[in-house]
Amino acid sequence: MTTTPPHWDLSNVYPSLESKEFESAVGESKAQLDAYEKFLTELISKVNASTPAAELGVLLGEAIDRTNKLYNLMGTTISYIQSFVATDSRNTLAMRKLSEYEMVLVRARILGTKFQTWVGKLAPVLEAAIETNQTCHEHAFHLMKTARQARYLMSDAEETLAAELSLSGSNAWSKLQGTITSQVTVDFELDGEVKKLPMAALINLQQTHPDEAVRRRAYETELKAWDAVREPLAACMNGVKGFTNVLNKHRGRDDALHSAIDEANIDRLTLEAMLAAMEKSFPAFRRYFKTKARRLGKEKLAWWDLFAPLGSSEKKYTWKEARAFILETFNKFMPDLATFAERAFDNHWIDAEIREGKDGGGFCMAIMRVKESRVLCNFQGSLSDVLVIAHELGHAFHSECAFKAGKTELQMETPMTLAETASIMCETIVLEALLAQSANPQEELAILERGLVGDAQVIVDIFSRYLFEKEVFTRREKSELSVDDLCDAMERAQKATYGDGLDENYLHKYMWAWKSHYYATSFYNFPYAFGLLFGTGLYAIYQQRGPAFLRDYTNLLASTGEASAADLAARFEIDIRSLKFWEDSLAEIVKKIDRYCEL
Repeated sequence: MTTTPPHWDLSNVYPSLESKEFESAVGESKAQLDAYEKFLTELISKVNASTPAAELGVLLGEAIDRTNKLYNLMGTTISYIQSFVATDSRNTLAMRKLSEYEMVLVRARILGTKFQTWVGKLAPVLEAAIETNQTCHEHAFHLMKTARQARYLMSDAEETLAAELSLSGSNAWSKLQGTITSQVTVDFELDGEVKKLPMAALINLQQTHPDEAVRRRAYETELKAWDAVREPLAACMNGVKGFTNVLNKHRGRDDALHSAIDEANIDRLTLEAMLAAMEKSFPAFRRYFKTKARRLGKEKLAWWDLFAPLGSSEKKYTWKEARAFILETFNKFMPDLATFAERAFDNHWIDAEIREGKDGGGFCMAIMRVKESRVLCNFQGSLSDVLVIAHELGHAFHSECAFKAGKTELQMETPMTLAETASIMCETIVLEALLAQSANPQEELAILERGLVGDAQVIVDIFSRYLFEKEVFTRREKSELSVDDLCDAMERAQKATYGDGLDENYLHKYMWAWKSHYYATSFYNFPYAFGLLFGTGLYAIYQQRGPAFLRDYTNLLASTGEASAADLAARFEIDIRSLKFWEDSLAEIVKKIDRYCEL
């Protein structure tokens, strides 16, 4: 690297965790909650379904305004704290501030539940009230969804208890998993030198190093490292899933999947259609795996081969080169996107350096108060790393479209299914640009390889994670799962999706241990597949319509929190409940597999 990957800067939000500005924000959060609680208590005691629609509309509008103001402040403050925790899990000050502020967040959740219960009782007259008030009308989707979901609430006392217990229940288990996995380090010999590597760096090495011997040692070292912490991580998994199962039962949910589908703003027909299409595509992906194995001189791929680079020697990007290429590519697609990304680079919105104690992978978070985003990634110069940056900047641009359209905090509450729309688009245009400028078949092969690696992860591996989580939730209803139970379930799920495309002797039984998605929320998997295939479908429309597509596209991004996925897709004449749409999107990926096998 000629330039060290940057750390992000949030000094324009608050000067520090110990600053008077930060402490003022914490105090203001509590003061706003006090005022909101008083307002809500009076509202619930005096207003009901018999209240005149116009009066009800005014009061609902005021409640929405207060909520947006509160979310702006609290969303900014918690994101600021998490920016320190995500980049250094040994920062004891940040950890303490997080624990303290989580108490404030719990109180907000409790009040939010009370508001939801009250809105649920207004369901018979809610539409009439919405039509009388502009603020309510602008937040109609949120209000109607709030009323529908109110049927799955326990009593106020039970919901309050559940929220308070979450700090020492699911939330505590999730934090423990993050702390354990971010602090694991290993001694690894590379180029004649023994280095102490955080797990993110070791996994990166396993996935990108051109030497199979190094990749295999990294894989074996990783599994051994998880062996040492497997029991506490299994306890974390059992704690999170057990806590969730109990709440789902008492809230009257059909199953663990029920709430995830509702949160995604889709229905079971949509999910079943997508999963069916994904399963039908497995033979094509297995053909890709077998072709890759032959190119590596093997009969079957081992786990450490899944990400192995192929084709001409994969270019290593400096940070400066990665920045330049992304900006150039974005500019050809949409100048506004390039201008936005340049602002993100120039103003240090991105934290890219790998270091001990930092979260692995990548994510993007919106900072509501300053109407900006921050991106975390772990950059070592590979093409995959460049694609991750493009992907996360897509998330940031998604938020930017909403900010520019003047959307409120509630209007920006985008489900995971639609949250991947811009990120997949940005990743796709960068990959397509690379393919367009490939100089020879070997270079084209290398680029196709990196794209198909990602597609296989989101279609094949995501399906395995879905199967695994579904089984864990079901079995957790009867008893805790041992480490061996979890490893066995993980390997069976991988065999079901990878099939004979992967050597069954070298799977990854500990994928459940380090993937934070399992501990953050329920079924943090199928929305990725939705995002890839929905984004692929939109990209196909862009290819047909050209620049005329972009205005509709940015309007879609600005409104992903204001309608169901089906209604938003209908704007582009897409029927997401039909098997055909998902099959057509997957057909675009299969074309790449066909080309890959031809080369």
